[in-house]
Amino acid sequence: MSQIVIIGAGFAGLGMGIKLKEAGHHDFVILEKASDLGGTWWENTYPGCACDVPSPMYSFSFELNRNWTELFAPQPEIQRYLAHCAEKYDVKKHIRFDSHVEAVEYDDAAARWNVALGDGEVLRPRAVVSGVGALHVPNFPEVPGLETFQGKAFHSAEWDHSYDLSGKRVAVIGTGASAIQFVPQIAKKAARTTVFQRTPAWIQSKPNIKLPAAFKLPGVPRAVRNVVYWVLEARAVGFALDPRLSGPMKWMATSHLKRQVKDPELRRKLTPDYTIGCKRVLLSNDYYPAMARDDVDLVTDGIAEVRANSVVTRDGREIEVDAIVFGTGFKVVDAMDSWVITGRNGQKIQQAWENGIEAHHGTTLPGFPNFFMLLGPNTGLGHNSVVFMIETQVAHILSLLKLLSETGATTVEPKPEALRAYNDKLHKRLRRAVWNEGGCDSWYLDKDGVNRTIWPGFTFEFWSDSRKARREDYILR
Repeated sequence: MSQIVIIGAGFAGLGMGIKLKEAGHHDFVILEKASDLGGTWWENTYPGCACDVPSPMYSFSFELNRNWTELFAPQPEIQRYLAHCAEKYDVKKHIRFDSHVEAVEYDDAAARWNVALGDGEVLRPRAVVSGVGALHVPNFPEVPGLETFQGKAFHSAEWDHSYDLSGKRVAVIGTGASAIQFVPQIAKKAARTTVFQRTPAWIQSKPNIKLPAAFKLPGVPRAVRNVVYWVLEARAVGFALDPRLSGPMKWMATSHLKRQVKDPELRRKLTPDYTIGCKRVLLSNDYYPAMARDDVDLVTDGIAEVRANSVVTRDGREIEVDAIVFGTGFKVVDAMDSWVITGRNGQKIQQAWENGIEAHHGTTLPGFPNFFMLLGPNTGLGHNSVVFMIETQVAHILSLLKLLSETGATTVEPKPEALRAYNDKLHKRLRRAVWNEGGCDSWYLDKDGVNRTIWPGFTFEFWSDSRKARREDYILR
């Protein structure tokens, strides 16, 4: 019987497993719903898929990769890097693939969790670590008539590589981080590409370069990582301190648009009307040129319905298409609504979150003993690498496990007043940040307009405050 169950074998789950072994905890299992490791970097294989965080930062601090070929690594390289980490640190033997977790329920009497799998098996660990990540449940828009469409339709996260888009009329719905990567690839092959845009994104040039041979030299990857870290942290000045300080970032994005799009009408459609940073700032060198192609159309009128072989806009235009590709992102805050997790005294996690999703340091929740979340509420970033946040949370969890060992306690959970104080301070800061004040509607916000996703400051602040748990914040039993 494994003492610790980790859910997910992406960056979060693997990072947790590696550090558990390093700390002397070998009795754990990693449950992965897919047939291979990598999480979002195994699932997302759309054309052009790559990271928009520089590779030296989008990796574990304890396992710097000298083999990155580009500053912004493509998806296959990231997946190979994670596979390398699993092998090197001997955690692959702890992974059970094709293991879908159906429900997690706390047994008060036994002080254990019941982790029910899709095949009927039930595991009974002392602790559960959720490493499911935020970007793994595809978000499909509610479009009338979509079920009547007779062509091919799929989400970018579930790319159908058996369907050849060459010579086809393709509709792309959505213009977020994934779409700006695959639209240029589609445009090269399709007979006509029609991009349906609800809200334009702020896009900056992507300073991607082939990493030179010198990058492999001892000490160079660490030095480059340190430089990249502080360059990315500088972006948080306008995001977290004061949106009025984001002028240089806006100038960079506006200049990029002017350089690449000469048509004034197309440029107008592609220019956001909200403060930069309110939505995720995107990086691309080929999206704007793709949108300027003669065989690519940008539609901003909204979709009224989908018919058997066409998409109809709100102004009545009917556009015939052979395929629809959704680049509409993922359910983030909404995805947690579907969690089947029951804590002490039969309390559902949705009941604990009836006034909004929150956690102590984004990791623990009162009434859910020995239950830990990686990339939980308000640990997402708009400016730096979430791998940094994961490592900080892993350290936080390890400090709690050490506390259990030192005190002889069986369970740990945060005090309600500690959670309240932490989140009141966090949301007070968020209220004046760009994500709330920038004039946009984004997936960072819940249905009440409250930001349940983003960390409101610099990552070094989160590291300083969260890497080690304070005993006085927790109930030990």
